[in-house]
Amino acid sequence: MNLEPLSQKEKEDWIERIKQMSQIEMARLWRFAPSGHPIFSTLNDPLFQIFEERFQELGGMTPKISKAIGW
Repeated sequence: MNLEPLSQKEKEDWIERIKQMSQIEMARLWRFAPSGHPIFSTLNDPLFQIFEERFQELGGMTPKISKAIGW
């Protein structure tokens, strides 16, 4: 995983991807993202805040979603 800071273009691309993700896609990313993933590298980062707000809007990590994506 690249630990370099994201460029403004990369951040904008991630924001667009987040806006298009389904609840299950977000749950998979939340659970299985590798260490240092750009969205989760700093929980105070605006990119994480955008992800978290969108995920909660969609219902977050429910037991049903959790079982669907497995471990």
